[in-house]
Amino acid sequence: MNNILIKPLVTEKVTKLNDKGVYGFIVKKDANKIEIKNAIEKAYSVTVDSINTLRTSTKPKSRYTNKTFITGRTASIKKAFVTLQKGEVIDFYSGI
Repeated sequence: MNNILIKPLVTEKVTKLNDKGVYGFIVKKDANKIEIKNAIEKAYSVTVDSINTLRTSTKPKSRYTNKTFITGRTASIKKAFVTLQKGEVIDFYSGI
């Protein structure tokens, strides 16, 4: 069940949301909200209030190499924004 969470989102935007009790995670594409809720509650020992999910689409990407021009696409991912109950906190930096 813990393999649903791939990694936490640690960006400037999500760090600002952490003050409001909202945390972001990259999750598996086939995971639903109930599975995400159970995985977060088990992994971090917190109570989840609500979950918002979104899937990002692929974007074209290109680069020049020494001899050729390479084109491709970025990978699509699924993000989950989790709102915790008041007073609960997840500390991602405790193990550093």
